[in-house]
Amino acid sequence: MTSFNCFIRNENIYFVEVLVLVWRGKLLPTPSMEDYIEQIYLLTEKKGFARVADIAENLSVHPSSVTKMVQKLDKDNYLTYEKYRGFSLTSKGKKVGQRLVYRHELLEQFLRVIGVKEEIIYEDVEGIEHHLSWESIDRIVDLVQYFEEDEKRIEELRKIQLKNEEHQQ
Repeated sequence: MTSFNCFIRNENIYFVEVLVLVWRGKLLPTPSMEDYIEQIYLLTEKKGFARVADIAENLSVHPSSVTKMVQKLDKDNYLTYEKYRGFSLTSKGKKVGQRLVYRHELLEQFLRVIGVKEEIIYEDVEGIEHHLSWESIDRIVDLVQYFEEDEKRIEELRKIQLKNEEHQQ
């Protein structure tokens, strides 16, 4: 679903299309919001807290961008933010953070199972994770489970991959 925001600059009127993600009647975080929530969740789990500087470093963005997003996440009830005091994820933010980390780890696991080289897995996951529905994620869970329940299935997949590589050369 899309909506339009209107703003005026230098006496010109601009309409900006805004993507609004809705699933089961609930507004979903945007991919950018997901990145921040995921980082905040990971930092909080690892260190017990998340700082603007740490988030900025991990996401390769300016601290001012982090502050703006933190304020937006506070407004949308993903976290509680107090200026100069810090912030913490709400129960809603923690739930979303857990789900995002789970999705990320699952996609890494899936790419390993299908034989993707380790050095490109992280970048590939970052490229696809925001573009899959949760229904697709559920089917990937099934596929990973299918392969991991029987090592022979993975061995058969590797044989097919070797055969295909030979034909490409």
